Amino acid sequence: MYRDALVEGTFDPGNELVALCDSNASRLALAAAPVPDRNGTAVGRYDADDFERMIAERRPDVVIVTTPDYVHDVYIARALRAGCDVITEKPMTIDLARLKGIVDAQRETGRSVTVTFNYRYIPAHTQLKDILLTGAIGEITAVDFRWYLDRVHGADYFRRWHRQKDKSGGLLVHKATHHFDLVNWWVASHPDTISALGSRRFYVPSTAEALGLSGHGERCHTCPVGALCPYRLDVEGDPELKSLYLDAEQADGYIRDRCIFSSEITIEDTMQVQVGYANGVSMNYTLCAYSPWEGYEIVFYGTDGELNHRHVGVHGIFGGTRHDADDSATTTLLHRHGEEPKQVDVLSGEGDHGGGDPVMLDELLNPAPSNDRYRRRSSHLDGAWSVLTGIASNVSMERGQTVKIAELLTDAGIRL
Repeated sequence: MYRDALVEGTFDPGNELVALCDSNASRLALAAAPVPDRNGTAVGRYDADDFERMIAERRPDVVIVTTPDYVHDVYIARALRAGCDVITEKPMTIDLARLKGIVDAQRETGRSVTVTFNYRYIPAHTQLKDILLTGAIGEITAVDFRWYLDRVHGADYFRRWHRQKDKSGGLLVHKATHHFDLVNWWVASHPDTISALGSRRFYVPSTAEALGLSGHGERCHTCPVGALCPYRLDVEGDPELKSLYLDAEQADGYIRDRCIFSSEITIEDTMQVQVGYANGVSMNYTLCAYSPWEGYEIVFYGTDGELNHRHVGVHGIFGGTRHDADDSATTTLLHRHGEEPKQVDVLSGEGDHGGGDPVMLDELLNPAPSNDRYRRRSSHLDGAWSVLTGIASNVSMERGQTVKIAELLTDAGIRL
């Protein structure tokens, strides 16, 4: 996404992609292939071990970090200390020690860190923010938020590096960072207390047995019962997956199609969190990663009414067949006390993530100062408060008790 936006100059032709850096030479070559020479100079290609040399030779203004989550902090801190600003994918990081490293590096250098929370830029989400800012439901008191991942999208987190909590922080960090950031932004506060429960109930070996998949392998490509599995990922039959992963395995041994029923998985697939915010708002949050449909529902409760938003992304999921929902699958209902419920005409946009990506890219890649009244651009502080809900949830699940975020920050020596 970032490469194409920079190369095509859609948002600002003055931007230049000067280098690409990756740990896998095959994928690095694939990433560089579409980038044309500029003034007779090819885009720089660097191994991950040559990160500092890349900075010294190419002298970028901004480094965009799109690595796996557990090394975000490494490249963010190194880029900041090399004199660059940083744009990073979500989540900003996955645990307290890594968070401290980023916060310390930012404070030491004064450089900026922008976290790409594209969900803020989805027109329907910005519309919800606008409605809440008008005071249409009075003072916000509580939130119910339920997120459903289907058995295609949801299953994919259990094939890759995401399935190890020490690499992703689990879905309450990797995936729900979007959702927790949205609520922080919508209610204009940050989390204070967290209580969470979570378990792995579906992506387990016993599900494979129930499906008649006894003797399954550790990856789809060579699985002896793969032809019987409704969740099989065919990395050889998909040209893009083949080139990005199967053909690139010899470079680093990374396997893209691991079995989703493996006993080695350490993340949860069923999670519920209760959050108390600094301004008194409370939230109940649920994330299910094996739902028969994909989408989300959110209800804001206020002193003057309720605001309800529901989005159905996909209908009828099983065995890799996904049927996209139509435009009517997104609804917003405003119900003020003493009035009839009112259907709101939901705003939409063109482009990925509900039209949010182009809006976000325009702000990220445009040098003109933004006058965004919704304050959608996210700093390292927004990134920190977002991941802290998930990090504290993990601590709560481990300890079996409610956790105060202020105490976690004090114990970790983190000052926000």
